Amino acid sequence: MSEESDVKIQNLRKEVFDKITNNQTDDLRALINVNDLKINFVDEFGMSPLQHACYKGNKEIVQMLLDQGAAVNDCEHKHGYSALHFAALSGNSDLCNLLMSHGAKINAKNSVGRTAAQMAGFVGNHSCASAINNFIPKANLDYYIKPRNLQKEPMLHPHLADSFYLFITQVNVHPVKVIMNLKKLPGLIDNLPMVQKVLECMSKKEMNKGADANEIMSFKYHYLCYLTDELSKSIQRHVSSNTEKDGTNEDKKYEVADLLIKKFLKYKNDGTQEYLELFLRDLVREYSYRDTAIFRQMVATLTSSDPPSAVSVISAAINGQQVFKDVERLICETCGEEKAPKKCSKCKAVQYCDRECQRLHWFIHKKNCSRLNQSSQQNDVPESAPNNEEITNAVTSRLQNLIVN
Repeated sequence: MSEESDVKIQNLRKEVFDKITNNQTDDLRALINVNDLKINFVDEFGMSPLQHACYKGNKEIVQMLLDQGAAVNDCEHKHGYSALHFAALSGNSDLCNLLMSHGAKINAKNSVGRTAAQMAGFVGNHSCASAINNFIPKANLDYYIKPRNLQKEPMLHPHLADSFYLFITQVNVHPVKVIMNLKKLPGLIDNLPMVQKVLECMSKKEMNKGADANEIMSFKYHYLCYLTDELSKSIQRHVSSNTEKDGTNEDKKYEVADLLIKKFLKYKNDGTQEYLELFLRDLVREYSYRDTAIFRQMVATLTSSDPPSAVSVISAAINGQQVFKDVERLICETCGEEKAPKKCSKCKAVQYCDRECQRLHWFIHKKNCSRLNQSSQQNDVPESAPNNEEITNAVTSRLQNLIVN
């Protein structure tokens, strides 16, 4: 290759980096296509075009580079920051999901031993940390929806695969939200024993991967399994005690799920959710892998002198610790979902996702709604308007003082 060709290629590569920096998607596409450029090259810092695009958080350019054959796990960066690290630092969770769907390694560490999820949590990009921690390749379900060895039936019915995938990838792991999803996602509430069995198998399988064991996902599967089992047992108890009276209980499953949700939501006079707290502590205690860091961390936190709620401890263990918490997060009173868009129409003091969340929480909120409404009205009362005559007199007095002086 001639020296002139080398210079031309170097100039083209520099132009590629410039267009990525300036978010010039169409110009970049034309540049690559016209010159038939191979895009797996690096700059003087060891960063590839893909890593630059991830740093910018530009999903469109990243998609284009992946379509052009960009290697998602190639990393020559001097500090070991992969494309996923840069995407996590950009704050674009959709970009993180895109990279992971193309095979980005979520356990890759930089030079200081931090994964992309850990770096996202450290800088406050909690949506990215949660997206990475909860990502599962959909192909992983193939093992469960196809008969294995001498099995005549798969562990999971194929028609449940989509619902089950959405269930296990949920980011909000508040127990109420988990039960609501079991109600909402088609087919799950009618096949709870099957769902539970698959989750139990997945939890064990994660811990049998040797060096690649993912204890966070193993615990998450255990967590979802335990909640699924609790709902299944509640339904069975209802069936056993009411079969003779009602004759059929198929339509009662959703009512039983609502009753369990209300047990989770119920407060004592001191403001604690005693049933939920004890339930979740038992859930943690039942986790089989007690030598894992996640188990030890949760136990140490829950047994400290002034522990936070078990819900917050488990959520932090699964989704990552929120180093910088948003002060004005609007959290649903029922299911803990962030950025809840609705308010109680009467008191305007509490947030909800929708009418379903408000309905489930009403048996608690109705006791305080009137009081909160009065408090809200008092806070909204504007200060009395200043008297125009007083303003005129004050201004006149100041002007006279200025003239005298």
